[in-house]
Amino acid sequence: MKCVFVTVGTTSFDDLIACVSVHDSLQIIKSLGYDRLTLQIGRGTVAPEPFSTESFTLDVYRHKDSLKEDLQNADLVISHAGPGSCLETLERGKPLVVVINEKLMNNHQLELAKQLHKEGHLFYCTCSSFLGCYSQWIYQH
Repeated sequence: MKCVFVTVGTTSFDDLIACVSVHDSLQIIKSLGYDRLTLQIGRGTVAPEPFSTESFTLDVYRHKDSLKEDLQNADLVISHAGPGSCLETLERGKPLVVVINEKLMNNHQLELAKQLHKEGHLFYCTCSSFLGCYSQWIYQH
């Protein structure tokens, strides 16, 4: 199974969960050969209903003591721009797309994402540019 893992860490980032779980995003994920999407939604209020079909599974949870297993099983990680989530993913050698939370004030996460992108470690985008970023990453990998 090919798996996309989405994490917001201990925060709330409903916009990311919403943009990844809408029909168009799910169709793109499926069309690229992924058959599992796991959403770690943290303290968020957006909580898509988990489902499983013959060809696709959506898992949803709030927190776990460790994301190690989910990161290990992921073929692609989509994450908020928290330093811990980014570094833990990159240390495991997993491809990473970071989505910047534009609602945060004094957004140090954007600075981190820009630097890591400049060094060739990840792609970054916002929720409004997510589908284009995802497509760009796919075409380069």
